[in-house]
Amino acid sequence: MIRRIALLCVALALPAVGQTTTLNGAGATFPYPIYSKWFSEYHKAHPDVEINYQSIGSGGGIRQVVAGTVDFGASDGPMSDQQLAEYKNGKLFHIPTVLGAVVPAYNVPGVSGDLKFTPEALAGIFLGKITSWNDPVLVKANPGVNLPNQPIVVIHRSDGSGTSFIFTDYLSKVSSDWASSVGKNTSVKWPVGLGGKGNEGVAGMIRQMQGGIGYIELIYAVQNNIPYGMVKNASGEFVKASLASVTAAAASMKTMPADFRVSITNAPGKDSYPISSFTWLLIPEKSKDPNKGKILNGFLNWMLDDGEKMTSQLTYAPLPDSVSAKVREMIKQVH
Repeated sequence: MIRRIALLCVALALPAVGQTTTLNGAGATFPYPIYSKWFSEYHKAHPDVEINYQSIGSGGGIRQVVAGTVDFGASDGPMSDQQLAEYKNGKLFHIPTVLGAVVPAYNVPGVSGDLKFTPEALAGIFLGKITSWNDPVLVKANPGVNLPNQPIVVIHRSDGSGTSFIFTDYLSKVSSDWASSVGKNTSVKWPVGLGGKGNEGVAGMIRQMQGGIGYIELIYAVQNNIPYGMVKNASGEFVKASLASVTAAAASMKTMPADFRVSITNAPGKDSYPISSFTWLLIPEKSKDPNKGKILNGFLNWMLDDGEKMTSQLTYAPLPDSVSAKVREMIKQVH
């Protein structure tokens, strides 16, 4: 009898098996640093929930959520009407999470300060028409900087990428040549350059290659100590990416579409950083597993209440209050 009681006490002391619910997501590398932080902190607060996220690029995230192989996706470029139509399990919501910036990051021998880039310069470089760091277009925008006679090595994403969507969306707005010959998408036919996988891969290639320039999310430049330039905005001001300049770009948006699919590249306002964007979680209105739908609802509310307070430490801007209020209403439909 004593042995049976002892065994019962041991059994009661052990944690219940199978009580942890795991959610799987995949997609954008742009917000990966903040998502990684959020999912870790949420698990600390809710030990019975594990959220696994694969940073595979927005294109992969969209494909997987449409195919139903993950519980949620993530993208820095809003899905097209055609992509949404391919989703056959009800509604798929775009939930904006944070704002970030795509920056022109470079490795130019002898130049460690902030270079200035005009829209014409960025379009010319990525079209392959500006091929040397001492090109007159670059020299004119950077008086007093000793730009070397060094070939420019263009580095772009090799995978389907929301970061590419943001960058090509911007270039399409500021360059008619770019708009007509390349256009905007998560994947485009790049006129020139070498491909790197993920923001991580592009950042690594820029660090390794003298003369290199590529576009990466701000936090990847900061974490890797890669110089990144100021960009001339729609008001004619050279602005460096920062929390304040990304927030200014968001503030320029007068109306938010009901489905949150919006572009804020090349935003008006003298303080706006022109290559800014929202990033989105792609959340099913109704999950196949009701328990997972309930967990997603809980996480999204936690994100608004607690997660948004963590954004600045990782160089993202939080959602404007007006957007948060609308997002909270959409979350009520997630189940």
